[in-house]
Amino acid sequence: MPASERAVELALVAAQAAADKKAEDIVLLDVGDQLVITDVFVLASAPNERQVLSIVDAIEEKLLELPDKAKPVRREGERAGRWVLLDYVDIVVHVQHSEEREFYALDRLWKDCPRIDFVDRDLAENQAHAA
Repeated sequence: MPASERAVELALVAAQAAADKKAEDIVLLDVGDQLVITDVFVLASAPNERQVLSIVDAIEEKLLELPDKAKPVRREGERAGRWVLLDYVDIVVHVQHSEEREFYALDRLWKDCPRIDFVDRDLAENQAHAA
């Protein structure tokens, strides 16, 4: 079953929060047909541990600002800051150090899953102003 509307909404909020903190290579994967435990993977990376943690904090903050205050049921990897996983049940967010992102290649592992379109709001605004 494809990702629920709720999962897509959460994923897009998380992706924008990551983009606002200069996350790199943000990808949203609809894994609903492949997994029963979640609908969407949000993948993002950063070149250092401090930025990974900053992105994670921003995502949690933005999802808590939603009317239903989405909170992760599980948070892993925070201490090392190399790969932090936030499990919101409907979505699972993976924020990885760039080296981990390349090594574990979740994008390739889940390449058969459809991508959900995401365009950074700031990038879209800048392109609109330039036109």
